[in-house]
Amino acid sequence: MNTFGEFIKQIRLQKKIALREFCRRTNIDPSNWSKIERRALQPPKSKSVLTEIAIALSIRQSSEDWYTLMDLAAISHIPKELIQNELIVEKLPVFFRTLRGQKPTREELENLIKLIREE
Repeated sequence: MNTFGEFIKQIRLQKKIALREFCRRTNIDPSNWSKIERRALQPPKSKSVLTEIAIALSIRQSSEDWYTLMDLAAISHIPKELIQNELIVEKLPVFFRTLRGQKPTREELENLIKLIREE
């Protein structure tokens, strides 16, 4: 699973947006943003900052990429001791989607239930 920084960098590069241009659009310091993309700093927590990032990358609200951006940002702020199991971390986006009232696919739900029962 991608990290928040990897996900944003991937979209940024697909859209041919240089790091400095991206930072200009979002009013984020380029050296700090570079650290976020390299996992040296955690992503922002603020929904307004995350929304600015989405706007800079032309990510539509409520799209799959929107939810991925928000989910990966949230996952990165969960204490490490709570998310040491990579299988659980991979299922967190399905869990978040369910909490938002979005219906996960049957396969996603079955995989999540199976994983929870194994713990």
